[in-house]
This record gives sequence, C-alpha cells and structure tokens, in this order.
Amino acid sequence: MLPLQIVVIGGGAAGFFGAITAAESNPQAQVTLIEASQRPLAKVLISGGGRCNVTHACFSPEELVLNYPRGGKALRGAFTRFQPLDTVAWFAAHGVNLKTEADGRMFPITDRSETIAECLIKAAFTAGLELSIGTPVISVQRQNEGFEIILRSGETKYCERLLLATGSSLIGHKIARELGHHIESPVPSLFTFNIADPKLQALAGISVNPVNLRLSVAGNKLLQQTGPLLITHWGVSGPAVLKLSAWGARILHQNRYQCKLIINWLPNLQQDEVRQRLLGVKQEWGQKAIALHRGVDLPHRLWQYLIARIGITTEDRWAEIPNKTLNQLVQEISQGEYLISGKGAFKEEFVTCGGINLKEVNFKTMESKLVPGLYFAGEILDIDGITGGFNFQSAWTTAYLAGQAMANEEE
Repeated sequence: MLPLQIVVIGGGAAGFFGAITAAESNPQAQVTLIEASQRPLAKVLISGGGRCNVTHACFSPEELVLNYPRGGKALRGAFTRFQPLDTVAWFAAHGVNLKTEADGRMFPITDRSETIAECLIKAAFTAGLELSIGTPVISVQRQNEGFEIILRSGETKYCERLLLATGSSLIGHKIARELGHHIESPVPSLFTFNIADPKLQALAGISVNPVNLRLSVAGNKLLQQTGPLLITHWGVSGPAVLKLSAWGARILHQNRYQCKLIINWLPNLQQDEVRQRLLGVKQEWGQKAIALHRGVDLPHRLWQYLIARIGITTEDRWAEIPNKTLNQLVQEISQGEYLISGKGAFKEEFVTCGGINLKEVNFKTMESKLVPGLYFAGEILDIDGITGGFNFQSAWTTAYLAGQAMANEEE
C-alpha cells in the first residue's frame, strides 16, 4: 500500500508548521513542502525587527480572540485546541525557549529571528519532509480523490491531501478560486497614517501614552483605539494607530485613506477637568507665557504646537486669553482634528485582511467544506490580528490543526 501523499504549498510559518505537524503525526506519510522563492521563511526572518515576535502571552482563548479584527469568532474553538501555551511548549520541545516582554510579546531568548527559522528547518528535516524550494506552482486540478499540482517547470505532483499556506499571494487565491472558493478581497491592514502637516512632522520622535484616537467616517462612530502614539516625520504611528488601522482596514480602503482622525491627547481627563486645570494655570500664572506654562501633562514641544494650532503665540500670556480661546484650547487637546492623507508602512511587516471566506472552512480541521482533502492555514484565510504576535499565533494554530487532520489516515 502506497504511503499517504500530503503536499503543502507555501514555505512560510504556516506552511512549515503544518507540514512538520503532519509529518510528526504520521511518520509513514510522504509530506512535501513546495515554496516558490529561493528563500523560505522570509517573513519570519524580518519579523519583529529581526527578533521574531513568535506569539503573545495571552493564554485565555476568550481574551485572545479580541485581538483579531477579522477571524476572532472562527478562531475561538481553534484556540481551545492550540493556543500560545502550546506554541511555547512546541518550541521548547524543539530546543527553543521563549521569553515574555513587559507588553506581553514573546520572543526567542536569543532575540534572533534566525533561531525560529533554523528551528523550523531542522524540525522539517528531522520529520523527513521533502522540501522543494524555488519551485513555483502555476495551478492545481482536482483529480479523482486527490489533486494534481502543475509546476512552472512542467512537472506535476499528485497528492491526496493538500494544504494551501500561501499567505496573501495571488497564486494561492487563484488556486482556491479555481477549486470553487470565494475570496474576500485583500486590503492592507496594520499601517501608519500619513498626515501632511509639516509642523506636526517636525515633532517626529515625540510619543504620548495614552491617547484616544477616533476615525471620523459617516456611520462608523465606534472605530476608536486608546494607547501609545508616536509622531513621525510622515504623520503618526505607534500601537494605537496600528490597532485602529487594523480595525478600520476596510473602511479606510473604501475612503482611499482620506479620513478625519480625532485625537484626544489626554483621554484620562474629562473635558471639564482639562478646562479646570487650564483655568487654574490662568489664575495662578496669569502673567506667564502660555507657551512656557502648560498646566497639563503633555510634552513641551507638543504643547507649543497645539496652542499654535488655535492661534496662540509664544508671547501671549495666560491673563490675556479670553474664555472663548481657552475653550478652543480644551477642544484642541480633547478633540483635535487631523486629516489622514494616505497610509504609511509598518516596517516590512505587511499584513492584509481578506482571503478565503471563513464560512467555507471547518475550523476543527481547517479542511475546506467545499473540496474534501483541501486545507488552509495562515494568512491565506480572511484572518488578521493586531500587532504583538497575534498573526503568527493564528498561523501556528491553523497550521497545527490542518497538519494533524491531514495526517489522519481515517479521514
């Protein structure tokens, strides 16, 4: 009897993890991993600034799913079967220990992404995987009870179980579509905001924590995030911006990245509290320059920028400003309006939302509900997380479940 033939297309985190899991779960199976480029695990190597943010120290599936703008509901059950604790244990069993940083992100103790890539490649060889690197696939056709994979070289491969782990690449979507699946159109997620204001850009490097950000888009009043913000030479970045870009990915795309951003620089204070503090400064330091005596906890250069936005000069004294101007200042601090004029990049760690429609996938096994023997894992699915290791965790989880299910001879 011939061994079970399993093929994984895609040599990223999900592809390697799914292939390794399948081979470890069924040593008799013949598992082949096909990667189009000459550099497998390229995204692993550049992730986390070269340190690889493997996962996040969030060990409750109920809390974990809250970090996924798309896919959280589908992942709820999946995370009860393989979650960050399992990821930590898997890497420890394969010789790599992880550490947790103050914000919950988890990295290899070496602080080197090569550690993760080398671990996966070693595990692949140990498990007996056949690796076909630099081998582009051009199409997949259903054949009898399996699949015929046509390579650019003209060769063909046959398998009974097929895992698509091609990330957001067009070829993966093309194959899935040709096999009958629907694709939610991919759009960028996790990006920074361009704000064409030279005076704001001149404050590059200033960070404020926390701020509250709101996207002002008709009919979408609930799009807001609170957290750290970093002013950059192109606009704004930082965790609050990246989270807002993830949750607002589709709305921002529909509006061509031209939206109003409302910033509350002091979200821990009510507007009345901000007003009372400024009135207190006005009473106590009436003869002092407003530019030098701010009365609220904001970086000095940011304060000077904010007062200039409403026309207060460096010579103006507190005693001289009327209540109308003071109210304008309160408004500027609590509800300042900025025009997003485009999207920036988030280093080289691009993430997209969109992909395989999740209703067409069985999340217990990651098998297609439309095509028996076809499985999905990683970013090819319409799943994306915020920054902090959540995208890698969904890749590990979906790949692990797919790998186990594919290796099961009884399916």
